[in-house]
Amino acid sequence: MRAYVLTGPEQGSVQEVPAPVAAAGEVVVDVERVGVCGTDVEFFTGEMAYLQQGRARYPIRLGHEWAGRVSALGAGVDGSWAGRRVTGDTMLGDGTCRRCRRGHQHVCEHRQEVGIRGGRHGALAQQLAVPASSLHALPDSVDATLGALAEPGGNAWRAAHAAGAGPGDRLLVLGPGTIGLLVAMFARAAGAEVHLLGVTGESLEFARGLGFDAWREDELPDLPYDAVVDASNAAGLPARALELVEPAGRVVYIGLAGQPSTIDTRTLALKDVTAVGILSASPGLGAAIAAYAAGELDPRPLVAATTGLDQAGSVLAGQRPAGAGAGPKIHIDPRC
Repeated sequence: MRAYVLTGPEQGSVQEVPAPVAAAGEVVVDVERVGVCGTDVEFFTGEMAYLQQGRARYPIRLGHEWAGRVSALGAGVDGSWAGRRVTGDTMLGDGTCRRCRRGHQHVCEHRQEVGIRGGRHGALAQQLAVPASSLHALPDSVDATLGALAEPGGNAWRAAHAAGAGPGDRLLVLGPGTIGLLVAMFARAAGAEVHLLGVTGESLEFARGLGFDAWREDELPDLPYDAVVDASNAAGLPARALELVEPAGRVVYIGLAGQPSTIDTRTLALKDVTAVGILSASPGLGAAIAAYAAGELDPRPLVAATTGLDQAGSVLAGQRPAGAGAGPKIHIDPRC
């Protein structure tokens, strides 16, 4: 089969590789759609921390935001999975440790991460092998685009849920990228008034086009924000989030900066603020898929373009396909 293989920083190509075989407990999925995210770009540039920590190494096959159809079953897999449209969890715990037994496989010390960690191949390929236990079925109303947005959607659902903003509450999201916009959508669906803080005119205009109030730092209105979600990669914004949130409010940290950030825990305590960190979509995948299926939000406008596997390298290098829209997300269809 064809797969995009990253062999080193900024070095990769589409190669012919052996097609996966479903081991016991696994399925093979014919991949229909893959989202490219910031983690994939960090692997492309060589900046991903897992490379320095020894948790990942080249060559690597990227892709953890995906949707497809089950085409083969390994031994012991329920036959009802055959032919079903699915997406899957990125985090694959060992299933035996204390964290896994408590339902927290996404923070298992020995976990694999699809297309990221532990040698588990990703979805930038025509086919993908994953454990059946990681699968989530996609209803007919959730197309391939929405299915490949389930993983970022699960992260965003968790962040919005942790913020706890509903009717009568005002939420500020720092960073109008894919995750920030999805957080804003989930919070708006819950009844909150949502504002976004960004930097570039293009991203702010896109957010406004989705019906949100979006501001630069020097334009941000002096309003009480009951919750603040930091979905940015700026090292200074975690502290700014704590400054901006109302006393007794909630701050949610889902963005990751390339260097350490600091907050003053005296401010955290004296404002009686609840702070929550979010890693992984795992506990939110089902909720995100259900929200998409019910039409509570439609994030498809976030996808600026869908292109073929041969363009994976240029997308990872930051080049937008010809005719791409203004949205922050690029999808790849490995069948093309």
